[in-house]
Amino acid sequence: MGEEKSKVLIIGGTGYIGKFVVEASAKAGHPTFALGDLYEHESLVKAIKQVDVVISTVGHMQVADQVKIIAAIKEAGNIKRFFPSEFGTDVDRNNAVEPAKSAFEMKVQIRRAVEAEGIPYTYVASNCFAGYFLPTLIQPGATSPPRDKVIILGDGNPKAVFNKEDDIGTYTIRAVDDPRTLNKILYIRPPKNCYSFNELVALWEKKIGKTLDKVYVSEEQILKDIQESPIPINIFLSINHSAFVKGDLTNFEIEPSFGVEASQLYPDVKYTTVEEYLDQFV
Repeated sequence: MGEEKSKVLIIGGTGYIGKFVVEASAKAGHPTFALGDLYEHESLVKAIKQVDVVISTVGHMQVADQVKIIAAIKEAGNIKRFFPSEFGTDVDRNNAVEPAKSAFEMKVQIRRAVEAEGIPYTYVASNCFAGYFLPTLIQPGATSPPRDKVIILGDGNPKAVFNKEDDIGTYTIRAVDDPRTLNKILYIRPPKNCYSFNELVALWEKKIGKTLDKVYVSEEQILKDIQESPIPINIFLSINHSAFVKGDLTNFEIEPSFGVEASQLYPDVKYTTVEEYLDQFV
């Protein structure tokens, strides 16, 4: 007799990454429930009492409101694991400038609140959504990858990590009942998806059989652009600065004391590599 699979409640299941988490959960055979509203305390507590694990995939605007989920989990008293909405960089380890800094700081506050309440957790650091960055090769305002000229941020050497959204869903759900991910950060950092900006461009050039004109933008210029750009462009620019100029996704070792790496824990998951992902645009 196999272990009973945990019942999973996903809050924000209709959102960008939420859809993939819901799908992965159902596919893996977890009784899966989705809830849109986290502002109705009584019904939130009731929904939480019927499950074992709560995963929040709420968007940026609702990150701070997750204190309501924490309060409801605390009242329900039955939750084996809470995954707050993260799905990006490790917010405890980065060099982001404003306005990304404040956005990350809000997630840090949620982490500390979860820990202060003694709620068992897993934080998923999924790094870059492939669907956001790869179809345009991180080119501002583009709708397809470059074929003539490419703009590279900084010197193009720090490595970032690009993961396909359904793989992020799959790895997240694998962690739900895994004791190895309890009170840890799950980093999705598969070796074949770690690329510097320069390596990404070189891979693309190889695929299209063409050398692109490369324009390097200095960090000084990027910081100036961040300060002069309106919302939400300044947020995207500051996230890009953190990932591709500062190298915040890969510039630290994953220590067993705080983290585990998904592709090492689940070697049987056949993830989509960056190289495979780019084939569709050739």
